[in-house]
Amino acid sequence: MQKMAFPGRHALEDPSHSHIPSSYAPLLDSSTTSANETSDRQGRRRRASVVALPLMAVLLVVALFSVVALVTNGNKPTPMVSTPPESQQPENMIPPRRGEAEGVSLKSFRPLLGAPKYSWTNKLLAWQKTGFHFQPKKNWMNGPVFYKGWYHFFYQYNPYGAVWGNIAWGHAVSRDLIHWRHLPMAMVPDDWYDINGVWTGSATILEDGRLVMLYTGSTNESVQVQNLAYPADPSDPLLVDWVKYPGNPVLVPPPGIGSKDFRDPTTAWLTPQGKWRFIIGSKLNKTGISLVYDTKDFKTYELLNGLLHSVPGTGMWECVDIFPVSKIVENGLDTGENGPGVKHVVKTSLDDDKNDYYALGTYDGETGKWTPDDPINDVGIGLRYDYGTFYASKTFYDQEKKRRVLWGWIKETDSENADILKRWASVQAIPRTILFDKKTGKNILQWPVEEVERLRMSKKVFDKVEAKPGSVVPLHVGFETSQLDIVAEFEVDKAALESINGTDDTTYSCPTSHGAAHRGALGPFGLLVHTDDHQTEQTAVYFYISKDTQGNCKTFFCADHSRSSEAIDVDKSIYGSTVPVLEGEKLSMRILVDHSIVESFGQGGRTCITSRIYPARAVYENAGIFLFNNATDAAITASLHIWQMSSAYAHS
Repeated sequence: MQKMAFPGRHALEDPSHSHIPSSYAPLLDSSTTSANETSDRQGRRRRASVVALPLMAVLLVVALFSVVALVTNGNKPTPMVSTPPESQQPENMIPPRRGEAEGVSLKSFRPLLGAPKYSWTNKLLAWQKTGFHFQPKKNWMNGPVFYKGWYHFFYQYNPYGAVWGNIAWGHAVSRDLIHWRHLPMAMVPDDWYDINGVWTGSATILEDGRLVMLYTGSTNESVQVQNLAYPADPSDPLLVDWVKYPGNPVLVPPPGIGSKDFRDPTTAWLTPQGKWRFIIGSKLNKTGISLVYDTKDFKTYELLNGLLHSVPGTGMWECVDIFPVSKIVENGLDTGENGPGVKHVVKTSLDDDKNDYYALGTYDGETGKWTPDDPINDVGIGLRYDYGTFYASKTFYDQEKKRRVLWGWIKETDSENADILKRWASVQAIPRTILFDKKTGKNILQWPVEEVERLRMSKKVFDKVEAKPGSVVPLHVGFETSQLDIVAEFEVDKAALESINGTDDTTYSCPTSHGAAHRGALGPFGLLVHTDDHQTEQTAVYFYISKDTQGNCKTFFCADHSRSSEAIDVDKSIYGSTVPVLEGEKLSMRILVDHSIVESFGQGGRTCITSRIYPARAVYENAGIFLFNNATDAAITASLHIWQMSSAYAHS
């Protein structure tokens, strides 16, 4: 077939990035690149077949999901997916089901049929852009690795518009996972084996320090294949230039696997036999599976007999992941670690329902098989990383700080028309550390990386604020509330808790309840963020307690979007699940508020909820925070620390 011609791109002239157009603040310690490295790269151009393949922050793996500003030279090629101008779009046009025909999960939010299109102003659209989350300067985005002092983030990026399509790889670098600088695109779809998209991949650092990347490409016939790429200059800490292996593709779908059901290789790890091993997601009919491959040189591969794991009824497994967590130490583990003090997490992104599921279990390095601890809560039918808008996540091992870091993609849940108007779509969640919960022994803990705390500025403390049943208490912080870090603890009136002999809500569920308006004896209670003075718009993050007649309590952690916006063509679901609360523990939550993103962590990160919201009234100086208690029988007391957060970059 005729290959699409992509323009050449100048390599960086200055590794400090002082000449690269970017809305992000300068990186910390960006002067460490030597003058020799600078002169070696000046004037160098990349051929069309040479691509920069970014690695994300640490030793091994990363998947791609975000969008970054594009830096190119010359004329752009014709995009494969285009969007009609706003003036040509019908008022209530339902967007196409982007991604499905190409063999990936649905990438577009589809509002209710006939929902009127909200008339967003430029001021409101500008407010939606985040202050400290990684997101594209423009257009659509959707892993990381740490290499020679830099965190590298590679993500799926559409250089032509704020919708899914024309997928290339964006590239950004950081010293701290918070302040990012956009670099030229890492890889573009310019060969028959990836002409329909450069999709998710993962990085592996070999024993000699070399770095290789396996990624999924969509061929000229829309077949999903695996390809190899590696840095053109391994001594370059910025990994600007990448080379695609001339023998690509290195893997094609094996017999019995559909041509569009073979994607997303993980980071590889060394086996006891001295081979590199990784897994790929797929399905057999409606059974989600993970295939296991071994290789010695990343050019020839052996498909192991059997599977790492499979779960009937879960459908296609995307962005699969496997990694160890320690039952003993507090730090993260490299992907190849195993032993008696280790559990292994297996995770998948379910194509069928667009959620990320995980389970704890035991990995056998000899057979290449994984067994869940609790088959009732197996992969795809049990625990989730996040009960909100959070998908296609990947972890990597940060060898610099000895931690396992999770990245997830936050999609848009407004209309495609609005995304086109604001000219960008999608955001990355704040990177999270992952640890085994030694107290419960049944789940992981997720927590924002410590670097985000460097953005804290003004602080307001509220000590033991009482909220009686049915009350709403304003919290006057004295600064704008669009960017906040909130840490809160709650105590429920013990006398009321003990006197209630069972509640009538033992079948309570966050998604099927009536949200924060549903009154029970022991809840809901929590915080209202992005709330105007009249509370016509509000986003509630709260706890709800049910109690059976035997005195057993079950606690739920929820987020209610039903009144988050007066716009109708946006998602207004209620999210959440149960959260383990052990005897003697206070109820606690942490909330990161960043304009249209709210990330909530219950009980130290046992249950997490990411909210994507689009308020039209509760913005800028018109938004506030409230403590609320909608329980009928129990008073609550709350203590809060609230920080105003600085921006990681300046909007342009």
